[in-house]
Amino acid sequence: MRRPGLNRHLMLSLSGMALGVMLLLHVGFYVFYALVTRYNPALVSPNLDSWPPTPSEWVLIAVLTILGLYLAIYTATRLSNRILQPLNAVAEGVRRVASGDLAARATRPIGSVGETATLVDDFNSMAERLERTNRELVIWNAAIAHELRTPVTILRGRLQGLAEGVFEPDEALFRRLLSQVEDLSRLIDDLRTLSLADSGHLALQQNTIDLSTEICHVVELLDPELRVAGLDVRLELHPSPLLCDPARMRQVLLALLDNARRHALPGPLWIHTRQEAEHLILSIEDSGPGIAAEMANHIFEAFVRGDPSRSRPHGGTGLGLAVVRAIIEAHRGWIHYQAGQHGGSCFVIRLPRLAPTHHV
Repeated sequence: MRRPGLNRHLMLSLSGMALGVMLLLHVGFYVFYALVTRYNPALVSPNLDSWPPTPSEWVLIAVLTILGLYLAIYTATRLSNRILQPLNAVAEGVRRVASGDLAARATRPIGSVGETATLVDDFNSMAERLERTNRELVIWNAAIAHELRTPVTILRGRLQGLAEGVFEPDEALFRRLLSQVEDLSRLIDDLRTLSLADSGHLALQQNTIDLSTEICHVVELLDPELRVAGLDVRLELHPSPLLCDPARMRQVLLALLDNARRHALPGPLWIHTRQEAEHLILSIEDSGPGIAAEMANHIFEAFVRGDPSRSRPHGGTGLGLAVVRAIIEAHRGWIHYQAGQHGGSCFVIRLPRLAPTHHV
């Protein structure tokens, strides 16, 4: 509910104070003269236009002035406290946050009004976001270090063994080293993509393509690996003209198919496209085992895996689906996970047929 503005409270308070003083003066004089003219007329001047006033009139003027002044001071004090207490609370919170205490929160006093109450709430929301961002940054750095440690450790051990003559240099060893370097390269590229997306600088080099044709090319490229994994790709494609970044879209398709290759059970892998009025729908569904419901809302976060057992032995970095979401959102589309009709995972992508023509 929208709170009344501070200017309205000031207007009402000051108007009320002025009205109260005026009423006090008018009513006070009315009561005074009504009483004294009835019970003791000698207390007032016989000619109301005479000067100076009688002592009793001076007393009345002084009493009413003091009462009016007290009313004005009381109202101003109450109003200033309602304004300054929230501001002081925010100022103290800002000082604590500046000193590194991200858990600092401003207390909103009872009766705080308008913009001051909103300021306290906004500061607390900002402090919560800062604390959450700092916590996520720590987790992010730890996750990056964890993902980098395995290939770097393997490379260092193999290279040290080569340097000390423990390993004989042969083609198989060099291919394993090259595989670790490729893992590092893929991790760095994924991190760069996520960083560009988060900063709003993920560039799209757009062209009009037929998405169904690109899907066929990617499936053909990965067909040997998909067959080794026991996946039987079943295509149900329709002409799908789309304005997009072809390279980024191929990256999305490769990531989703590679994810299925690593984690899906052997069986059919369905890929469907269809068109709606303004959107193109792509779905990729496997036959199992699916993702637990409690993890389904987090699988597009960086370094989150749908199955806790999935780790480096599977070759994944935990960034694939996060990168996919970043690219899809850069195209003003969205992707979500749902349980498939055949007991597996189903990833559904909705893309606008006319994508943005600028950097996002």
